[in-house]
Amino acid sequence: MSFLPVFLWTDILIFLLLTIIVAAVIYIRRRPHLSAPWKSVIMRKRGMISVMILSCYVVIGLLDSLHYRPAMESTEPSQQTYYSSEVLSVFDWLVLPLKQQMEKTYSAPFSDRLFVKEIQTMNDGSLKYDYPKLKYGAAHLAQAGDKKADIYQTVLKASLLSLLLLFLMYICHVAVASRAKPNQFPRQFKRIFLNQSHYPLYTFYFTAFCLLFVVLNLAFLSQNYHVFGTDKVGQDVLYQSLKSVRTGLVIGTLTTLVMLPMAIMLGIAAGYFRGWIDDVIQYIYTTLNSIPGVLLIAAAVLILQVYMNNHPENFKTIAERADIRLLFLCIILGMTSWTGLCRILRAETLKLREAEYVMASRALGAGSFSILHKHILPNLMHLVLIAVVLDFSGLVLAEAVLSYVGVGVDPSMISWGNMINSARLEMAREPVVWWSLTAAFISMFVLVLAANLFADVVRDAFDPRMQEAR
Repeated sequence: MSFLPVFLWTDILIFLLLTIIVAAVIYIRRRPHLSAPWKSVIMRKRGMISVMILSCYVVIGLLDSLHYRPAMESTEPSQQTYYSSEVLSVFDWLVLPLKQQMEKTYSAPFSDRLFVKEIQTMNDGSLKYDYPKLKYGAAHLAQAGDKKADIYQTVLKASLLSLLLLFLMYICHVAVASRAKPNQFPRQFKRIFLNQSHYPLYTFYFTAFCLLFVVLNLAFLSQNYHVFGTDKVGQDVLYQSLKSVRTGLVIGTLTTLVMLPMAIMLGIAAGYFRGWIDDVIQYIYTTLNSIPGVLLIAAAVLILQVYMNNHPENFKTIAERADIRLLFLCIILGMTSWTGLCRILRAETLKLREAEYVMASRALGAGSFSILHKHILPNLMHLVLIAVVLDFSGLVLAEAVLSYVGVGVDPSMISWGNMINSARLEMAREPVVWWSLTAAFISMFVLVLAANLFADVVRDAFDPRMQEAR
């Protein structure tokens, strides 16, 4: 099957950020004084758990950032190849049944029938007002009573496979640990089994089993059931929850790319040079703080919406239109959220510029930019790193709130905010359609909780005051 690669702006920035992170990891590993704090993060149980959970979200986000347009089928081989206007991703291809198996309307989790009654024509021509059978959900069952036994059997298979994969992971771990001396395999097997390591191996394998258990059960059960039910148009809610991961990660990471340069440059400049430079920078961020951020974001999004409506020829597909709005939202959030970090860096720079080693460098004739590069900035990076990690979860929640009030991502883009916004009307139904809101809440809650736990561990590892307290 031929396809046409599609490079969205957010895709390019995501993989650019990934490249920067990989380069930073290589750089840090070669310097023990930089790698020591990161090792302490992994050595703590909370750090190990949060890193593994965040890694699962990152993998989903990266797979969903590889976009393409599939070729349309043609009856004539010599005819020119045309590509679909729908932009798909590698993640869509991996979970294609979830995307394609759409029902007529609402259906509850693991249900075999629709959530609303309809008038049906029976085989004998009579009319019956009942719940119609789903087209895909539990369609493989001969009788509805077999559903519970089939679910138990599927869960059992997935659980046994999880244990098998965990055992294979353990064997690979032992083999890698004893690769230098193959005759040490039994000794390494016992050492790892008894958790004789600086790292919390029990926590690692327990978390790995939980992740394998959840992933495999969702994969097996979603082949024949709608695990989280379907929405108003019959789309699988589990698919929507997974597709929303990329949107949350883009908001949390790309906004940082916009925020960091302004916060670092202006914060250091205000604290080091002082005088009229400090006054101007303080006036700028004080003015921005006095304006409600939601109003600025709403005004910017409305301006962009007017531009897109007046220039539809600049956007070939709906995905490109939604991607530009997402990128613009990241820029606006970055422009309005740099002030807090800037104020912190300014205060810390005011203290560092009076340090003895800075005054000695200045007395020896070192220039201002040399002092900033060699002495000020390295001593501020722990604050920058802690602020970035702490702000990530807040930005993910900000997307949900903004989309809920209608000034967030494009309505055609799947996100947790749009899911919550659509669930607002579903909660007013009788009976209540609760699963869309629940799925969005669980997905977002796990990501934000893991990010907050990771932020706490990073703060303890990099903050000198927390190190002294420990």
